[in-house]
Amino acid sequence: MTSTRLIDFKGYVFLAVLVAAVVIVPGLNLLLPADNPFHIPSYLVPLLGKYLTYALLALAVDLVWGYCGILSLGHGAFFALGGYAIGMHLMREIGPRGVYANPELPDFMVFLNLKELPVWWWGFDFFPYAALMVLLVPGALAFVFGWFAFRSRVTGVYLSIITQALTFALLLAFFRNDMIMGGNNGLTDFKDIFGIPLQTQGMRASLFALSALALGLGYLLCRYIVTSNFGKVLVAVRDQESRTRFLGYKVENYKLVVWVISAMMAGVAGALYVPQVGIINPGEFSPANSIEAVIWVAVGGRGTLVGAALGAVLVNFAKTWLTGAFPELWLFALGGLFVVVTLFLPKGIMGLIGSMDSVKAWTTRRRAVAKPAE
Repeated sequence: MTSTRLIDFKGYVFLAVLVAAVVIVPGLNLLLPADNPFHIPSYLVPLLGKYLTYALLALAVDLVWGYCGILSLGHGAFFALGGYAIGMHLMREIGPRGVYANPELPDFMVFLNLKELPVWWWGFDFFPYAALMVLLVPGALAFVFGWFAFRSRVTGVYLSIITQALTFALLLAFFRNDMIMGGNNGLTDFKDIFGIPLQTQGMRASLFALSALALGLGYLLCRYIVTSNFGKVLVAVRDQESRTRFLGYKVENYKLVVWVISAMMAGVAGALYVPQVGIINPGEFSPANSIEAVIWVAVGGRGTLVGAALGAVLVNFAKTWLTGAFPELWLFALGGLFVVVTLFLPKGIMGLIGSMDSVKAWTTRRRAVAKPAE
């Protein structure tokens, strides 16, 4: 596979923008004084980093929906599980600096009169173990779910409803504190990571750069998958699943592999999200969050990858502005946006850009044909 096939023109532009962001955003924040008009405030750096984690989540959704036809309304669950995994590590890092000064138990466990650390919290004081769980927990859940769902040949809207039920069940479990994960309050009051306080400018810039790096690597991974022979089979499954099965392909295996990869990507996005926002609670399991992720992909352009990331950034930028200026209108605006995109922009923003390029090319050909006649 050649590099030109792996990365197209839009991909090069996308990666170039990410590299520029890694240099410009931390640079304008760390190197320029606060009174400089080009200075980026410290509060804005984690906000932009949060947008990048959402873009990585959108890539994960687009991989299964845009290229395999699996409309997931439960990817928010994988995102939240990755966030909880890194949140557990950050809670263990607090140690005796908590309110109750307990070196072993987080504050909420002391408040609940727990005497010892639950078994599933063991090992999370070790960062490599926590990082491994960021991948394994969402991946294992996706594997078990996909194994039964895809071999039962559950497809279409029925699969979408089941994925939504999955994330809602996890919402209730974490909300009721059945998992001893902080209940409704979740995990918060994080202090540092690797011994460096999370609120320092350098750490915020580092997390932003790490988010951009993860997004770039996630894009390259998705492009490698969709441009390979494996990806061609995924597109065949999306367009004609029964015919692909008739040709001898084990459709359920292809679905399961891409589903697990997508879930692990969502987990990484969640793990990068939590240190930048400073909290993870059961609200991240809300089915509305998973539906929003689908809207991001639809707005940017399903089956384009770059469009999915672009849609995530643009919609969340609009959400930040609109919820500050007119908070009561956001849900109406989001619903209206989805209706408009469905009716008038079925291929999203990237489809609109492609249509403009097609019009320019057609105009150029017409002029080329007209010149000899003149």
